[in-house]
Amino acid sequence: MMKRDIRKVCLAILLMLPAYVAPAQKERFNPIYTGVTSLSIAPDARAGAMGDVGCATDPYYDNNCQYWNPSKYPFTKSQAGLSLCYTPWLRQLVSDIDLANLVGYYKLDDYSALSSSITYFSLGEVIVLFGGGISQGPQAVIRPYEMAIDFDYSRKLSEVFSAAVGLRFIYSDLQYNYDDELTPGKAFSADISMFYNNYVGLGRRDCLFGWGLNASNIGSKISYDGGQTNEFIPTNLRMGVSLSVPIDEYNSISFNADANKLMVPTKPTYSQFMSEEHPEEDPGDLSFTSDYATWLAATGYNDLSPIAGIFKSFSDAPGGLEEELREIYWGIGVEYNYNDQFLLRGGYHYENEYKGNRKYFTLGAGFRMNVFSLDAAYLISTAQSNPLDQTLRFTLSFDMDGLKAILGR
Repeated sequence: MMKRDIRKVCLAILLMLPAYVAPAQKERFNPIYTGVTSLSIAPDARAGAMGDVGCATDPYYDNNCQYWNPSKYPFTKSQAGLSLCYTPWLRQLVSDIDLANLVGYYKLDDYSALSSSITYFSLGEVIVLFGGGISQGPQAVIRPYEMAIDFDYSRKLSEVFSAAVGLRFIYSDLQYNYDDELTPGKAFSADISMFYNNYVGLGRRDCLFGWGLNASNIGSKISYDGGQTNEFIPTNLRMGVSLSVPIDEYNSISFNADANKLMVPTKPTYSQFMSEEHPEEDPGDLSFTSDYATWLAATGYNDLSPIAGIFKSFSDAPGGLEEELREIYWGIGVEYNYNDQFLLRGGYHYENEYKGNRKYFTLGAGFRMNVFSLDAAYLISTAQSNPLDQTLRFTLSFDMDGLKAILGR
């Protein structure tokens, strides 16, 4: 009987997210590896159309603050809101990988709010063959997936400043055969966020300035083999700024930017191992892979606690400060707003070629009514052979205040 380890299948797919890397760059290519990669995928179309920017964007009509910065919810217009987001993922490679996100919030009063979201990442269908292989037909069809459920409480600490705390449960089912050693991965994490939102004078215009910070997925490691080995989850530090400028009574434009740093230690590379342990050998010689695993364990990487890994992540890159700066990926976005009804968006996302090479332009539009709004986003890769090219995102949002007004309640 042939067993297929679905972790390898999924990891192969997810590791194809970084774009093509030229042979001359492979020696320096050293991305940060984590488990549950789906937690790093932007779920909604508004932020997705602005270069994956959302930490400090104007929250007034935004139901989708949960992923980007939950502390923005006390500044929203409506007392409650609900959004459904859908993204067909990696359509350049496969046709059945999807990300779905359901998010909602409720304001307890003018100063505090509760919010929650459910994210479901389907890795499609995988056919498992036994014995004679394909000639005997498929014996089983499995559907690996990842899921996260989170809850946040946010509160205004002043008229212009708010903060939020949240908890998240993570479940990753990437295995075929479950026994004492092979189990679905489970983890818990917490988020801490804050948001500042106030008007500033620029010339004769009163512009809305926003600043946000979100430290997300601070929590346990995840294991797929009963705790024998553990992987870091994508603990992330996000900071953002936003400036909304009114043009006239009906038109406005906002400029937004986010910067991100994965607070996960950099895994020592095979090249490092070869240079330290076998300097006389060819660095590309793969006959020492088993020794590399032993060496990796000896470095203490596998035994690092999540909190120790957070602190180590700011100073452990093999290339020193230069490589640490490469680990910061960022996005910029612009949003044009006509009368709070029609919106056009554009942006750019950048990740260093040695850390993943995800570089792309984004564009999108939104249409807003009293009861609902519809947003769409489209991704255009600037890196060669990027499987994310032509990715679409869709978001359907509902304003509960508008719905109650129509129903007369």
